[in-house]
Amino acid sequence: MTLTPILQFGTSRFLQAHADLFLTEGTEALGPVTVVQSSGDAGRAGRLGALAQGFQVRVQGIENGQPVRRAVHVTSVVRTLSTATDWPEVCRIGAHEARIILSNTSEKGLVAQPADGGAVFDQAMSWPAKLTHLLRARHQAGGAPVQIMPTELVAQNGQVLRARVLDLARALDGAFAEWVAGQVFVTSLVDRIVSAALEPAGAVAEPYALWAIQDCPGLILPVRHPAVQVVADLGPIERRKLYILNLGHSWLVSQWRARGGADHVRDLLADPAWRGALQAVYADEVLPVFAAAGDASAPDYVAQTLDRFANPYLDHRLSDIAQNHAEKLERRIGAFLAWAADLGLAGRQPRLTAALKEG
Repeated sequence: MTLTPILQFGTSRFLQAHADLFLTEGTEALGPVTVVQSSGDAGRAGRLGALAQGFQVRVQGIENGQPVRRAVHVTSVVRTLSTATDWPEVCRIGAHEARIILSNTSEKGLVAQPADGGAVFDQAMSWPAKLTHLLRARHQAGGAPVQIMPTELVAQNGQVLRARVLDLARALDGAFAEWVAGQVFVTSLVDRIVSAALEPAGAVAEPYALWAIQDCPGLILPVRHPAVQVVADLGPIERRKLYILNLGHSWLVSQWRARGGADHVRDLLADPAWRGALQAVYADEVLPVFAAAGDASAPDYVAQTLDRFANPYLDHRLSDIAQNHAEKLERRIGAFLAWAADLGLAGRQPRLTAALKEG
C-alpha cells in the first residue's frame, strides 16, 4: 500500500475541490492522501469509497472577464477510512505515515461533547478529542513531530485547536501534553465557493480559490500551487472573507428567509433590486468600517465578491448557505458589529443589526 504523508479528516465537497485538487494540480506535493470520515455517517459510505477511485472537479465561472469551464480529474486520494470502523488503522497511519494532519470537519465538529473527557477513544467525541487520541497513539509509538493543519472557518484555527488539544492532553498524561506542545499547529484560511456535489464523488466549484497559510517556524507546505499563499499575518485576509463574502451570504439568506425569492445566489444577484440592496449594505455599512481600519483593498474585494456571487455557472443554493444560520449570523454579522463598535462606528449598520435580531 502506498504511504500517505497527508492524513485528511473530512470528506466534504469543499476539500475535494480545494486541498485535494491542489495536491493533484500543484507541484512539489508532499504526497498522496488518506481521507478519514470522522462523523461516522453511514449515509456517506458511498462517497467515501469513491474518493480513492479518483473523482472530477468541474471549475466554472468568470476569470479575468472571461468564461472558464474546465474539468480536473483528482487523483491525490489513494485510501479512505472511517473513525467509526477503522480506528486502529487510522492510528497506525497517524503514528507511522503522516507528516501533515489536515482537517475540515466543519464548525460543528469542533463543538465539545460529553465523551471528550474519556480516557480511551470514543466515536462520540468531538474532532479535537479524536485528534488528541490520535496524537497520543503517535506519541506512544515514538513518532516524529507532526504538523496539524485545520482549515475550519474559525479565527486563528490552529491556535484554537492547539489549546483544545493541550487541555485534553494534560488530563491524560503530562509527558504526552509536553510532546503535544512541541507540535506545529498551523493557522490557515481557505476560500472557494463549492456549489454542488457530484455523485458518487466530486464537486462543482468557482475558479477563485485561496489557501492562505500563516508562516511559522518549521512550516511544511503540503504543495506549491497558485492558490496556496504563505503570509505573515492572516488578519486582513480573514476579516475581508468573513465580513464581506461570508457576511454578504448570510445577509442574503436572512432576507431570503423573510421575503422569499429565487433559490440560487446568482439569480438574486441578477435581480437589480436584490443586487442594489446588497451593494447598499456593502457601501453604507461595511466599507466604512474597513476604511476606519485602514484596509484600502476592501472595495476591490467587494467588487470581486459581487462577481463571484453572480457567477452564472454555479448552482449556489440559498438553502445550503442557510444551514446553521443562527451560528453563522453571530460569527459573521454579530462579530462584525462588535468590530465596528470597537472602531467607534456603533449604531451605523441598521440593516445588519436588523438581520442579526431577526435571525
